[in-house]
Amino acid sequence: MKKLIFSVIAVAAVVCACSVRGERSSEFVRVENGQFVRGEDTLSFVGTNFWYGPLIASEGRGGNRERLHKELDALKSIGVTNLRILVGSDGPEGVAYKVEPVLQLEPGVYNDTVLRGLDYLLAQMAERDMHSFLYFNNSWEWSGGYGQYLEWAGNGKALLPSVDGYENYVDHVSRFVKDEKAKELYYNHVKNIVTRTNTVTGKPYTEDPTIFSWQIGNEPRAFARDSVTKAAFADWMCTSASLIKSLDPNHMVSSGSEGLYGCEVDMELFEKIHAHEDFDYLNVHIWPLVWRWVTKDTFADSVCVANRMTEKYLTAHFPVAERLGKPIVLEEFGYPRDGAKAFEGEAEKFWDGVSLSKDSSTAARDAYYSYVFGRLISARENGEPLVGVNFWGWGGHATQSQVNEFWRPGDDYCGDPAQEPQGLFSVYATDESTVELIRQTNETLKRTTKTR
Repeated sequence: MKKLIFSVIAVAAVVCACSVRGERSSEFVRVENGQFVRGEDTLSFVGTNFWYGPLIASEGRGGNRERLHKELDALKSIGVTNLRILVGSDGPEGVAYKVEPVLQLEPGVYNDTVLRGLDYLLAQMAERDMHSFLYFNNSWEWSGGYGQYLEWAGNGKALLPSVDGYENYVDHVSRFVKDEKAKELYYNHVKNIVTRTNTVTGKPYTEDPTIFSWQIGNEPRAFARDSVTKAAFADWMCTSASLIKSLDPNHMVSSGSEGLYGCEVDMELFEKIHAHEDFDYLNVHIWPLVWRWVTKDTFADSVCVANRMTEKYLTAHFPVAERLGKPIVLEEFGYPRDGAKAFEGEAEKFWDGVSLSKDSSTAARDAYYSYVFGRLISARENGEPLVGVNFWGWGGHATQSQVNEFWRPGDDYCGDPAQEPQGLFSVYATDESTVELIRQTNETLKRTTKTR
């Protein structure tokens, strides 16, 4: 483990500095005329969320490089070359519903095996011509996130929604964007990662075209609707983007936002943030079951409702993207499997009654994915700003626990993080119809890729 410390003054100087934005190499993805461009090609994609990639890529606890190679090869074979990845988890281990092993155990104190896992993952992705969205932080507890930075800054123990109640959690983490010490710890972490040199390839991260973009975090939110908190949230987001760009002018930066719901149902706030010059494109997330568009009793029969609500939510962001001249990526969406519940629930949740078993049908999911993929293709055909989608998430060849509903140390990682039942939204390699749908869509997108 190593400790990396950067002073408040140094980071502040970087944030305030005017960086020189030179010409990017053609190897790096960039935005031109509202499109993703690499070299002479415009890019569109069906990618996936693969947040646990650095963990199975490590040689430490939880690592399984044989599985990593198998997963990357499987994804490549169906045209999935864009992976959204968590840089790592923060804070102490042994916390309920938190991803382990942790990357940042204390401020600036890193688990080298996880860092080297990230290095190895990027090296293996480079060999397969794959790209990564790398996100630094999380507004949710499953990787430490806001709450852990607040704890390190002296604001008391990080809260858990499942233990302390959701409203108490929200009230607590809303303090993050107004806490200068907590934000400084985040800025230091960003600097530590962005300025890293890959121990496998010897290449600085700033010079690695395998990185598609950096993201501020996973689903960053203000968690409060008063003007002071929203202004502080916007300032933190834009300051973070400028910091990243000052350290690394080669790569794009995005927010990781859910869109309207991630900006306290304030589209003006969403536009204000993404209008900043250092945000290259827009993000949205869509969760029909989590957002109660459909319920556990209706989701199998109400795909049409999910489709209609998805269309409404997604296209509400199009005018913003068009005004800003920036593309949109739907970087999270998911739908559960069909059938009855496989485990006895630990608590009554929106997912109770939803099947987690690999043996359960994916008919409803396939129908929903078909709509989303078709919407991407039509957007490409009609010149709309939607240019890519990343489903949540790739479970691949994970062995499903027959004992634990929620992830426990020693269980295989799958697409669902530790605070959600394992298998809830995961796409496994054995989900033949879903996998084939993904492959066909990427083949269609490949045929329609334009050379400028």
